[in-house]
Amino acid sequence: MLKKPGMDECILVCVYYGPNGERLIRRGHKMASMLNCPFYILTVDPLPFDQFDADKSEYVERWQELAEELGAQAFILRDNERLPSAKVIKEVAYDKNVTQIVIGQTAQSRWEEITRGSFINVLLREIPFADLHVVSVARNIKSVEEDMYEKGVRAYLVKDGDGYRVSFTQSKGCEFEGIFFKEMGTDFNNGIFKFMHDHKMCQVHVDDDRIEETGTVERMAEEKHVQ
Repeated sequence: MLKKPGMDECILVCVYYGPNGERLIRRGHKMASMLNCPFYILTVDPLPFDQFDADKSEYVERWQELAEELGAQAFILRDNERLPSAKVIKEVAYDKNVTQIVIGQTAQSRWEEITRGSFINVLLREIPFADLHVVSVARNIKSVEEDMYEKGVRAYLVKDGDGYRVSFTQSKGCEFEGIFFKEMGTDFNNGIFKFMHDHKMCQVHVDDDRIEETGTVERMAEEKHVQ
């Protein structure tokens, strides 16, 4: 019997509070799609969930939405956790038969590394059975557009077959007008598209001109036409 491609692979995305969390989740999802394998999302916090502040609760809610939207096997919240994060990651990775781990790393000074040790090195010792993918992230992010994207340009969402694509010229078939922020360091039209819908700022991700959240845009377009 032939094995399904990637069925022996499993990805765990480890996130912490901040705007980089969504970026890591989408990176893990992209890897899982390429390998045709399941992926999990994990966050660890020493506080119980009912003591989270508004910002933390908002991030957790957004990650849960992303888990459903991108088809993650599960979003795992280990709150009120007394174990060190590396131990928790090891437990979850072992329990879920994880083979690859995606984690972010901020810049760490040499003094911090000497006095506190490198978290990545700790993980490498704790989890020798999984490959570690370290994504460099900014320590402080004032704005996602400032650190990850070029200056925004006016663009339009146009229906294209079963999905939608970004166009930079207005045409009769355009559904939404907004601003496209292109990822830095890419020759392709990858990035985010921001637009107003129902008096709210909305955002969708763009991969090589194509919109990733097709269902979301389809629903918004139907709502717009009903109005």
